[in-house]
Amino acid sequence: MEQTTATAASSQPMVQQNGPEVQSFGSVKLFPIGLAHDTRAYSCQRLNRLLADTQILYSLYKRSHWTVRGATFFQLHRLFDKHAAEQLALVDALAERVQSLGGVAVGDPRHAAELTSIPRPPDGTEQVPAMLSRLLRAHEAILIESREAAARAAEMGDDGTNDLLVSQVVRTGETHVWFLAEHLVETPLARL
Repeated sequence: MEQTTATAASSQPMVQQNGPEVQSFGSVKLFPIGLAHDTRAYSCQRLNRLLADTQILYSLYKRSHWTVRGATFFQLHRLFDKHAAEQLALVDALAERVQSLGGVAVGDPRHAAELTSIPRPPDGTEQVPAMLSRLLRAHEAILIESREAAARAAEMGDDGTNDLLVSQVVRTGETHVWFLAEHLVETPLARL
């Protein structure tokens, strides 16, 4: 019978591993991408705030998707799910931009909840107009922050961050606002 040594390979997963943090949140490691450390640090900080807000907006969309009621249930149920998927794509794009700048992206929902500027909704179900208004306020906060961050990133020479914020976050957010706001127009479902 062959004995196993400590250095021999094993098919047993080592599932109980722990280790030290290898990069702290808020720090930026050196990547040779032609941007100054201060520029990358600034962009990571702003992107992480937007990332936290976008993670919360994604969750608000899913919550609305699950709890919507009323005459436009089907349409809003589908719209909320579509918008949630598009927000989730933005979450990924924002996180990957932070990482590509040498930062650490907000990845834990509890951390996102600490950083977000989006107010927490009530634990219960809201009426549809209140639900839509909550989503619109969240979008507006993200759009304001995105435009400010994009302008500053452009001034600092961070064209990648500027492009991400303008071409993806702002454009997606503006479209979502349009689709949501039109549901708040008082138009009867049928005319007599």
